[in-house]
Amino acid sequence: MKIEDEYRTYIEQHMVESKMSALEINNAIIDSELNAGGNNYTHTLHIPKFFTQEDKKIFQEIVSVTYAIFEKVIQAYRKDEKVRALFPFSQTLEDLILCQPRYKEAIPICRIDIFYNEETKDFHFCEFNTDGTAAMNENERLNQIFSMHNILQKDKRHYEFLELVQAWAKAFLSIAKEDPKVPDKPMIAIVDFLHHAYLNELYVFQEVFKAYGCTCEVLDIHDLVYENHRLLSKHTKRPIDMIYRRAVTSDIMEDYANCQAFIQAVQEDTVCLVGAFQTQIVHHKEIMKVLFHPYLQKYFTEAQKTFIAKHCPATYELDDSLPIDLKDKDQWIIKPKDSYGAKGVWAGVDLDQKQWEKVVADFKNKDYIVQSYISPYKTWNIDLARSDHFQRFTNMTGLYTFNGQFAGVYSRLSDSGIISSQYNERTIPTLFVV
Repeated sequence: MKIEDEYRTYIEQHMVESKMSALEINNAIIDSELNAGGNNYTHTLHIPKFFTQEDKKIFQEIVSVTYAIFEKVIQAYRKDEKVRALFPFSQTLEDLILCQPRYKEAIPICRIDIFYNEETKDFHFCEFNTDGTAAMNENERLNQIFSMHNILQKDKRHYEFLELVQAWAKAFLSIAKEDPKVPDKPMIAIVDFLHHAYLNELYVFQEVFKAYGCTCEVLDIHDLVYENHRLLSKHTKRPIDMIYRRAVTSDIMEDYANCQAFIQAVQEDTVCLVGAFQTQIVHHKEIMKVLFHPYLQKYFTEAQKTFIAKHCPATYELDDSLPIDLKDKDQWIIKPKDSYGAKGVWAGVDLDQKQWEKVVADFKNKDYIVQSYISPYKTWNIDLARSDHFQRFTNMTGLYTFNGQFAGVYSRLSDSGIISSQYNERTIPTLFVV
């Protein structure tokens, strides 16, 4: 019997005890930094995600192969103007992408979101999150809070939890050692648009960096000043050595005129930007289409071409050139080319035929893509804080990648065809059986 089935049986036989435990966990979340106010706090389920050591090795291999492809794409973009022409970036953004980072890693931090079938071990990509990659503290704190879980307390198995906050801080600081211009104890600015940032996590990292002896400030991107070829904190006038960029590229480009201190420091290479703009090449959803382009494919090995063909969903422009028929709504999903948090994503399985036809018409020729819909792996779980009934949830497996190495898993579930932090996302701890 699978561990999840054992947990389900126990819950069904001990419903009152399990419900009390779930409410205790829910209250602990509300009382923690995982609560951003109102109903905006981490919602969870009562059965954690259990993976085997075999799964862990598979995740490591997925990251290794995928990251090698990322590196080739970024290198090709840098040296080949025909590759650059495959992407819909403005000249302004292209110039920022071509700014050379001060470190060797193509993408210091990303999360590779996949639909992973726990039975067959096969998978398909959902998206590549290289901009403002978040939820590392959420993952860790949720695992800590689940120490009060009624069944886990009785479970005699040994589990491995892959810690992410300290791991990313160490990976970040290892980058500092590559840059001779960065002092041993740098001034680090964690930069975002603070009015819609995941603030609690930013302040957690601020304290972690301080614990390593660094100076650190969480700064709105507008609260940067550029004077005498140095980027400064507007509040303290401290010169900044390193930026941990959480500000998403699309948001920066939309507010470009008001981000000039940040932009100028990057263009003049007077600060070490961890999260250089070249990450946008992979973050932008056009990548799923471009990976199949014959011109780019000449940069890949035969094994890499096979990997892409097997695991990337078919992707098309949602415009007048669309070569396919979208009437079979359950086979398709539409997404904005450059967004995050599942904003503007519509899955045909969640809509009736008239609704589907309307959203397709509304977003056609408006920088959207259409992809083949991958039916996610589903598991039974229960939200005991809100329900007394088990139901099947779709699963998303996020593979954190630090400096090209697999670092941990972010497990999210939903009760619909998409997983959205705005509406229906549930996050559960991820444990590996030892």
